[in-house]
Amino acid sequence: MAHTYNYASVSKALLELKELGFVVDYNINEQEFFKNPHDFEIVHIFRYEGDSSADDEATVYGIRSKSSLNKNGVFVSGYAANSESEAARFLIGLSIKGRKGL
Repeated sequence: MAHTYNYASVSKALLELKELGFVVDYNINEQEFFKNPHDFEIVHIFRYEGDSSADDEATVYGIRSKSSLNKNGVFVSGYAANSESEAARFLIGLSIKGRKGL
């Protein structure tokens, strides 16, 4: 089951995921998703909500590769209108571990 957490900052979420072995930055390596989408699943979701505006909100995803521990990584998606990338839209369809009906 995917776990959703709330943290004081994105950096705290990223630090915890790094300690758990999620070391690939999929914001830089987003093409990995598109090469083999069935190889990845979301296992952690960290939500950061800013105090002042929606532009400060973000979600940090802990993404596990089913084929290699060396490919476990993170993706940070913001909520600002200009932050939605093709990879962020792709995450919507990515398997979330434990989600029913997939």
